[in-house]
Amino acid sequence: MATVLIIGAGGVGGVVTHKCVMNSEVFTKIVLASRRIESCEKIRDQLDEGAIEIAQVDADNTDETAALIEKVGADIVINVALPYQDLTIMDACVKTNTPYLDTANYEHPDEAKFEYKEQWAKDDIFKEAEIMGLLGSGFDPGVTNVFCAYAQKHYFDEIHTIDILDCNAGDHGYAFATNFNPEINLREVSAKGRYWEEGKWIETDPMEIHMSWDYPEVGPKESYLLYHEEMESLVKHINGLKRIRFFMTFGESYLMHMKALENVGMLGIAAVEHKGQKIVPMEFLKTLLPDPASLGPRTKGKTNIGIVAEGLRDGKKRKIYIYQISDHEACYKEVQSQAVSYTTGVPAMIGAKLMLEDRWSGKGVFNMEQFDPDPFMDELNVQGLPWKVIELD
Repeated sequence: MATVLIIGAGGVGGVVTHKCVMNSEVFTKIVLASRRIESCEKIRDQLDEGAIEIAQVDADNTDETAALIEKVGADIVINVALPYQDLTIMDACVKTNTPYLDTANYEHPDEAKFEYKEQWAKDDIFKEAEIMGLLGSGFDPGVTNVFCAYAQKHYFDEIHTIDILDCNAGDHGYAFATNFNPEINLREVSAKGRYWEEGKWIETDPMEIHMSWDYPEVGPKESYLLYHEEMESLVKHINGLKRIRFFMTFGESYLMHMKALENVGMLGIAAVEHKGQKIVPMEFLKTLLPDPASLGPRTKGKTNIGIVAEGLRDGKKRKIYIYQISDHEACYKEVQSQAVSYTTGVPAMIGAKLMLEDRWSGKGVFNMEQFDPDPFMDELNVQGLPWKVIELD
């Protein structure tokens, strides 16, 4: 039916590739590309011979990326490279009139700031190219956006508050490691928190606000308020919203190590001089930490990610909890990856599948909650991410 070009061969790229192969009736030709061809080869070797093709590309180079898109005849590009590369890949898609999808919003490599502004600004050129760009088709952002749209469609007339809750109760056995790209993970966690209430953004110190939440099949976990990009689009698209927050769980060992690294400057993103050479502390730290793609075979436990929404239906107060639970060992057995990569990679494939099947379509740049949530929610159940809805008092 279609040719897909997947750019990025880390943990998430591996999951996307595996799941596209499992849906070969839609993804009839699959090309995996990365700056490091060795990463592509490793994923290719996990699959049946001939299941995918691989290529090398510098995704920072728009012309080189566009040339690869044209060479392979891509009908869609799934961007699971670094968020720093979102804009160049989007420009390559505009240049070749190719639909685009990513899992995380653009980040400038020299500034720890997460926002959709520069990607939303490409809406006009995507419309002129008559192509669709789908932003944030991972889990959070991604599935959490769709959960909110589903709640709005089926459970509420107005949603007043949303808490997005992300719990990873997995244990990889290391004293300190990150479950996705260390630069992105540590910049996100060490940044100031933000939440939206009554029409304005309120900034907090890192980890200043926290609460305990009893996660089904996991148990009570301390959860810390962070800023996360899906809130930026949800405040535009959810009717009646008065407050939205994002919480994530962290173990004591993780927080202790992160604070120590921050105190000694290892989370810095500005270059420093060392023995006559310029190095970025965060980039150097990344070389010392375990590769997130290597955590799969040693990670045990579960993830639980969802939303708690409260509002009105027929004039009466209502509160619901929509969530999804994944098991790290089960994910590894299926696609040789831990659950954090799995829960990001599967929704990327689903978003691309819906676009190729014209079940989600449009011209311009869109966020997940702008489409009918039902087909995506149905696909989650089919593709390995079953979800539940419960009413709360």
